[in-house]
Amino acid sequence: MNQAWDALKDHHAAVEGRPILDLFDGGDRAAMFTAQADGMILDFAKTNIDERGLGLLLQLAEAAGLADKRAAMFDGARINETEGRAVLHTALRNMDKPLVVDGQDVTIALRDTHARMTAFADDVRTGRFTGQGGQITDVVNIGIGGSDLGPAMAVLALAPFHDGPRVHFISNVDGAHAADTLRGLNPETTLVIVASKTFTTIETMTNAETVRAWMAARVANPAAQFAAVSTAAEKTSAFGIASERVFGFEDWVGGRYSMWGPIGLSLMLAVGPKGFDAFLRGGAAMDAHFRCTPFAQNLPVLLALVGLWHNQICGYATRAVLPYDQRLSRLPAYLQQLEMESNGKRVAMDGSDLPYHSGPVVWGEPGTNGQHAFYQLIHQGTRVVPCEFLVARRGHEPDLAHQHLLLVSNCLAQSEALLRGRSLAEATEIMEKKGLTGAELDRQARHRVFPGNRPSITLAYDQLTPFVLGQIIALYEHRVFVEGVILGINSYDQWGVELGKELALALQPMLEGKRDTSGKDGSTQHLVAWARG
Repeated sequence: MNQAWDALKDHHAAVEGRPILDLFDGGDRAAMFTAQADGMILDFAKTNIDERGLGLLLQLAEAAGLADKRAAMFDGARINETEGRAVLHTALRNMDKPLVVDGQDVTIALRDTHARMTAFADDVRTGRFTGQGGQITDVVNIGIGGSDLGPAMAVLALAPFHDGPRVHFISNVDGAHAADTLRGLNPETTLVIVASKTFTTIETMTNAETVRAWMAARVANPAAQFAAVSTAAEKTSAFGIASERVFGFEDWVGGRYSMWGPIGLSLMLAVGPKGFDAFLRGGAAMDAHFRCTPFAQNLPVLLALVGLWHNQICGYATRAVLPYDQRLSRLPAYLQQLEMESNGKRVAMDGSDLPYHSGPVVWGEPGTNGQHAFYQLIHQGTRVVPCEFLVARRGHEPDLAHQHLLLVSNCLAQSEALLRGRSLAEATEIMEKKGLTGAELDRQARHRVFPGNRPSITLAYDQLTPFVLGQIIALYEHRVFVEGVILGINSYDQWGVELGKELALALQPMLEGKRDTSGKDGSTQHLVAWARG
């Protein structure tokens, strides 16, 4: 592994600063540096990765034992070593194939839960299950992190396919989130889903109590309009939720990988079981591609290798995810958790310090909105930000096809602008035509120079459908896995989430005046005093 890393660093040193545009001279680089899977294409030609660089990156994947570790994940080995768990979110979208773990076929229980979800969703959507004031018109999903970001993103993404009740999400413990979400809803026709595996997550349970009190003001039996996604049967029963409306999932499904199962109940209610199953099929198709396609044409592998090249080799600390698809506006936030919680680690599997940086900072906003905000820094700032564009060939509004054409043209133009830039000579010529001369000509021209040579990739697909959304999410999940394997870290624990939670529990009684702040640092003591007034 060290030799593979060293070879890549040496190669980068040799080509650093080379114009990416020069790589297009001779040969069909666009074809050579594009891969496809089931109608989705990944174009990474606008990066400084050349044939030798790609070969070295592929050798890095081989040296890391990626093929064996990929097989171990799909076979149910306990690759989450710090928690002693398998990592089997892929099984949620491949339930038709038996998978034996510890002597049991785990897909039997998965199919049973999926069937129960389907029956419940059908009952709600057809009016067989009603609220105490009639057919369910609205669904409120209460969760946080993986119990919120995934389904909230997916429900918005698949808005053209909604044919069920309206779906809303509450996650933040800030009371404003619950108040604003509930305003205008009818408690008598609202279904509430409480999504918490342990049914103890403080933010989620606080919001659940708030919503139950809101419903109790108008409804005789609020719990009759609650469902739960949880494995804590005793706690859901104590809350008053009937067992037939409780849907559990195994500990080998991490929260940020969980919307393929019961955490996706809100999505199933919005788009229907058929739409949800199409979403699963898209994920399963990407699984099959990831498992069977040679690394050199494998979308998740290539996406991961490009990410490693930019972050660990080139030293670019962030990556921008830029969907030119308004309905994917929550995708950057979803990927923030998926990638930064998974690969934001500082030690290797054996507990030793990493000799290189781990995952990058992931951020973004949909185009074209971002163009009028942070693209200025991307184009002319002093730091290089690799960009990942997502774009569909077709939208869902045929009467607005001219707007979609404008959207796509902007997407393609931005990646071209990042690649080409604008030289001082070109900028000078532009300003000369405006009549400027001398020192002012030079000054004004320099403000209009774009360095260019800034890398980007483009992920393109025909249209955002449930199947395609499944492909996209599974693609990024497997990217995280590949990067984690090559970095030698555990992508499936999240101990960094715990410390702040523990300290918050200790601080609450201090804010309530029930405990003093002795033992706290001076700044925290000062802020507690401020908060108490």
